[in-house]
Parts: sequence; structure tokens; C-alpha cells
Amino acid sequence: MTALDSGLNLADVPEPRLRGGGATLEVLASMIPAYTGQLVAGGRGGFPTPIVLGPCGIARVTEAADDVFAVQPGDIVAANAMFRSNRTDDPQEVLLSWTGIGGDGRPTPTTDRMREIWRDGLFAERALQPERTLVALPGAQDYPAPERLAFLQWLGIAGEGIERAGVRPGHTVGVVGATGQLGSAAVLLALARGASAVVAVGRNRTSLDALAALDPRVLTVPLSGEREVDARAIRAAAGPLDAVVDTLGMVPSPEPTMAGYDAIRTDGTWVLVGGVRHELPIPYHDLMHRRLTVRGSWMAHDTTVREVWSMIRHGVLDLSVLNVTVVGLADPAAALSAAADAHGLNIVVLMP
Repeated sequence: MTALDSGLNLADVPEPRLRGGGATLEVLASMIPAYTGQLVAGGRGGFPTPIVLGPCGIARVTEAADDVFAVQPGDIVAANAMFRSNRTDDPQEVLLSWTGIGGDGRPTPTTDRMREIWRDGLFAERALQPERTLVALPGAQDYPAPERLAFLQWLGIAGEGIERAGVRPGHTVGVVGATGQLGSAAVLLALARGASAVVAVGRNRTSLDALAALDPRVLTVPLSGEREVDARAIRAAAGPLDAVVDTLGMVPSPEPTMAGYDAIRTDGTWVLVGGVRHELPIPYHDLMHRRLTVRGSWMAHDTTVREVWSMIRHGVLDLSVLNVTVVGLADPAAALSAAADAHGLNIVVLMP
């Protein structure tokens, strides 16, 4: 993108030049999020231009700066976009080559500078990323389907939410927004963590049916949009839930999110992972008397990404359940259109 209103275009640009703290990458596969078209149209915030977009992907390190030690040339890595300043008293976080700022979401001189320096993303043949955004994946050179492994970052984000929910074998877990790509990832992670029941809550009936076909532990609840109706249906599926993970995106109302809140058992946990843009009417005394834990979760720590990779590598998490559409660089408009139509376990992956 040459400007915020230029649209996403195919272009030949100079090879990214290695700089201190970074590594150059040969991009193998990069998932195109379903909402990328909205972002390109200006519906998700801004970023410096010109820019090569592409926040996350799987890549091979071609060169690493002298002060880089976490990855080496030849490594297969997950590039996760999350760049942290590492200042402990006032941490600054941004998503590189994308929108998204940590904390209260407002830019600072530090976040502006971070984004200005690093803008060679993964929707390209070559990329340049800081060491802090890269996670080495030992053994990934032998994984036969890099296009499926491009879903790893979404699984990492979902896995962070499942971890913060304290999900253990035998727990019952609700995923609100389960028919989105992040929600479907959360269902997969909850199953892999040994949940005895996963209540998948969403609007897309086709995606709900696909999730139900994964495992008899998946119980589906179609959303009506009415809080009381949906809360009763969620509770009826598996009883009051040990944890609910909310992965909803930009929805017109907080009602589905609050329906998930209502379905949590006393002493349960509510984790917010999604993109809901509404104030939530959490009742003080209800929260207090039910002794609920409320947690936020944004992106994923490196250890979570590596643990999820280990689950994939050793067969605990099977990515063959994904329906992958592979696109190239030639037609950005077609790629964005295909991504916009992808839901749940259906993903669109760029392989340049």
C-alpha cells in the first residue's frame, strides 16, 4: 500500500535490507485474515505508508543480524507481528505491518517509531522482521503442509486465551463466536487441552455443523442475539461452564458476549479475546457473589506459540481439519475477496 487510500496492489519493491535486531525471511505461507479487506479500506485504523502488509506467517530465515541469537539462518519460524518495547514499567506493544496497538489502543511516539522502522510484512516473497516477533519451530522443516501451518498464529492467540481461562482436562468450556476463524481455533485448542465438553456458540450454521463433526464433545448453540434466550441455551448444552472464551469480532451488540457471561458457573472464568467494540454491562454484585474471574487476552506469548507447535508436531492437534484455499501474489483483490468469504475452519493462505 503506497497510501492509506491506495488499496492493496501488486508491486516490485527493493529487497528488504537487514538491520540490527532483525532477520530477513523467505516467506513460505501467510494467512490472510477474513477482515483484511476492511482493514485495507480503512475500517480498522491506520499505519505508516508505503508498507508491505502481512502480520503473520511461516518463513525461513535467510540472514540474521549479528546481535540476533533467537533464530538462525535456515530456521523455520513463526512470525507473529507482536512487537514489544520490553520496558517493564510502561510496556509499548504494536502489531507490525498491520493495525493494532496495545494498552488503551492510542498511539504514542514510541509506537509510532516502532511501526515506522519495521514495515516489511509477509504478503511478499521476502520480509524483514525484528527478532522479538520470531519464534523458531524446531522440526518444522519436515512438516508437509506449510499452508496449514500458517494457521499457527491464530491457534497461538486462541491458545493464550485458553491458557488464561485455566482450562484443564475435564473442564467444560464455552467459545462465543466459535464460527469465526479465531473462535474455531479456540474450539480446537480446548479439545486438545482435554475439555470434556466444548460449547460452540455462533451464528453461521454451516460452520457450527463443521465444528460438531470434529468431535462428539463439541455441542453447538446457534445465537439468536437475545441475551436471556442465548444464555439459557448455552447453559442447557453442558450445564454452567467452567470457562467461557469470547472471540467475537465487531458485532452490533454486546448481548451475545453477555450471554456467555451469564452461562459461567460460580468460581468460573471469563476471558475476552475478540474484537467487541462495546462497553460491557458487568453487574458488580453478580460478579462478586459468583466470585468470577475476568481476564483479557491479546495476541500470544512466544512460549504459547511454541507449545501449540509442539501439539501440532506430535499429533495432539491435527490441522487436516482445515479447509485451505491457497492464493498467490498476482491478484490482491481476488485474494481479499476469497478471504472475506472464509469462516470457521476455512482459511485463505498466501504462498508467494
